[in-house]
Amino acid sequence: MRNLKGFLFFCIKTFLLNKICATMSAGERKKGACGMIYFAITAAVFTLDFFLKKYIDKKYARKVKNPRLGGIICIEKFYNKGATLNLLAKHPKAMTVIHSVIMVFVAVIYYFAMRMTGKELKKTGLAMLAGGGLSNLYDRYTKHHVVDYVRFQTGPKWFRRIIFNVSDFFIFIGAVLAVIGSEV
Repeated sequence: MRNLKGFLFFCIKTFLLNKICATMSAGERKKGACGMIYFAITAAVFTLDFFLKKYIDKKYARKVKNPRLGGIICIEKFYNKGATLNLLAKHPKAMTVIHSVIMVFVAVIYYFAMRMTGKELKKTGLAMLAGGGLSNLYDRYTKHHVVDYVRFQTGPKWFRRIIFNVSDFFIFIGAVLAVIGSEV
C-alpha cells in the first residue's frame, strides 16, 4: 500500500511539473528537463508493474481466486502466453514478434512527440503506454509469458473473463490520453 501511495504522489508531482514546463519558454524546454519527466513516467510504470508481478509470482498460486474489495476484484495469477483473452497463446513466439513491432512503432511516435512543444497530454499518454508495453514485453522475453493478476468480478460476462495487470491499465489509459492529446 505504501508503494501505491508513493506512486500516486509521483504521478501528481509529475502532473504539476508538466504544468510548470508548459509555462517555460521554448529555450528552457530545449534544455531537456521537461522531457525527462516523461521518461520518468515510463520508468515508474515499468518499475511498479515489475515489482507487482514479482510479488504476485512469489506469493500467489496460479488460477486461485483471492477476492479483494468485497469480491469486486480478485487477485488471480495467470500466465498469459498470448494477447487479450489469450489470443495467439499457441504461438508465443509470433506474439513476441508482434509485440516487439508494436513497441518499435510506439517508440517512433514517442520520439517524435518528445520533439514537439506542448502536447503534454499526448506525451504523458505515450509515456504510460510505453511503460506498460515495455513491462509486458520484458515478461515475454524473460519468462515467455505475461504475468496477469487482476480479475474484475463485476460487469458483463466477457469482461469478467479477462485477467489484467497494472501495465494493461496504463496501456489503455495511455492510449486514450495520447489520442485525446493529439486532438487538443
